[in-house]
Amino acid sequence: MEQFLERLMYSARWILAPIYLGLSLVLLVLAVKFFQELFHVFPIIFQATEADVVLLALSLIDLALVGGLIVMVMFSGYENFVSQLDIDEGSEKLKWLGKMDTTSLKNKVAASIVAISSIHLLKIFMNAENVPDSKIQWYVWIHLTFVLSAFAMGILDRVSRPSGNKDLEGDLSSGKEKS
Repeated sequence: MEQFLERLMYSARWILAPIYLGLSLVLLVLAVKFFQELFHVFPIIFQATEADVVLLALSLIDLALVGGLIVMVMFSGYENFVSQLDIDEGSEKLKWLGKMDTTSLKNKVAASIVAISSIHLLKIFMNAENVPDSKIQWYVWIHLTFVLSAFAMGILDRVSRPSGNKDLEGDLSSGKEKS
């Protein structure tokens, strides 16, 4: 009975597979929105102010960052929780694929959220004359919360990592491998 339950629980990880597939559909939606924003500006490009063009560029960068985040979560999550991706040797393979554990994924997601929040905050500052001061303050506080959270997660990761890994990581980053 115990073995049956363990096998059942282990196979339940496949419930995540359609969720990761669903993220690819979200990626498609983001691509549609990206090109919708881009084509929206073509008819008015010569009337647009510099600030409008910068805001458009920031919106497009924001969508690209979110898309990259989705790809990272989709592939890393699938590989960490469901199954390894079987990619042919001759095929192009993302360099980080298979190397990102849940901790590094979590830290990359936190860093991406800070980057996305930074872009939103910059968009607010670019349009500051049309945004009430109280709203700007809230955006700044929320952004600082994201920054501090990402920083704290990085510190906790470093503190909780076994000391043997810190030595190895230091040697690897300097180009030396520990024997």
